[in-house]
Amino acid sequence: MDFSTLNPYVYYATRYPFAKGQSSLPRICYQSSVYLISEGHGVLHTCGRTYETGPGWLIHIPAGQPHEWIADDLDPMVHICCYFDWHYVDRRNLSEGASPICYQLDRLQHAFVGPAFPYPILEIVEVDSLRPWIDLFQSFYKPGEYTNERTYMRNLTTQRNFQTFIEYFLTYMLKDEHIPDPRISRIIERMEKDLLDGTAKPLKLYYESIHMSRGHFFDTFKKATGYSPVQYMNRFMIGRGMDDLLHTRLSVTEIADKYHFSSVHYFSRLFHKQTGYSPREFRAAGQLK
Repeated sequence: MDFSTLNPYVYYATRYPFAKGQSSLPRICYQSSVYLISEGHGVLHTCGRTYETGPGWLIHIPAGQPHEWIADDLDPMVHICCYFDWHYVDRRNLSEGASPICYQLDRLQHAFVGPAFPYPILEIVEVDSLRPWIDLFQSFYKPGEYTNERTYMRNLTTQRNFQTFIEYFLTYMLKDEHIPDPRISRIIERMEKDLLDGTAKPLKLYYESIHMSRGHFFDTFKKATGYSPVQYMNRFMIGRGMDDLLHTRLSVTEIADKYHFSSVHYFSRLFHKQTGYSPREFRAAGQLK
C-alpha cells in the first residue's frame, strides 16, 4: 500500500452497553473496528478463535472479518468502540447509514469492504490504564451518518481528534520494527523549533531528555528518518533556505543569517554539497522554470 493514500476516517464511535447475555449475532463489518471493554465481561468469537474479555481489553477487527460478541449473563460488557477506514470509502450506494454491517456472509458486497492496514496489527491486548483510552474515544464520538453541509465543521474536529487516537493506537498495537519510535518524532519537533529559533542544543541534551543512550539514539533516529541527526538538521535548514531562494528576494547572506549559519561561506558550501548548485545558481535555475 502507498502510505501517502492512508488517511484514517471514522464514521461511527460510541459507548455501547450490552444487555445480559446479549449477542451481536455473527456479523461482518465493512470497516475496520476497535473496541475497548470499559466495564463488564463477554466473549468474542472470530475466525475460530475465542477470547474471554473484561475491563481493559482492547480489540482490533479488520474490515471484512467475521466475528460475534456475546455478553456475560451476569456482568455484561460495555463497548467503547469505533468503525473506520484507513482511507475514506463511499458506501452511499450500499447503505443509508455510514457504518453498515453484514449479517449474512453470502450477501457481503466485497467491493465495499474497507482497505487493510499494510502491517499486522495485534488482535487483542490488555491496556495498562483505561482512562487515557476512554478520554481519547470520547473526543471523537460520532453518529453513523454521512457528512453533509450541516455537519462538515463538526466533522473536522471529530476527524482531527480521531487522528490523534489512531497515532496512539498504532504506537501501542504495532511491533517496533514497523513504526518509528514516537519519542523520535517529539525530538524532531523540538529540534526543528530550536533550529528556527537559533537555539539548537547539543545532541546530548536531546537524547538524554528521552533517557536514551547515544548509540541507541543515533540508531533509532536513522531508522525513523533515514539520516543521522546532524544530516537531518542540515537538510532541514538547507530545505528552508531553498524555499527562500525560490520564493523571496532575500539575499544569500540574509538567508544564511536567518537560519543561523556561522557564515555565508559555510551555508554556500553545505548548500552545494546537498543540491549540486550554489545558492545563486539554484535561484537562477528556479527563475528559468
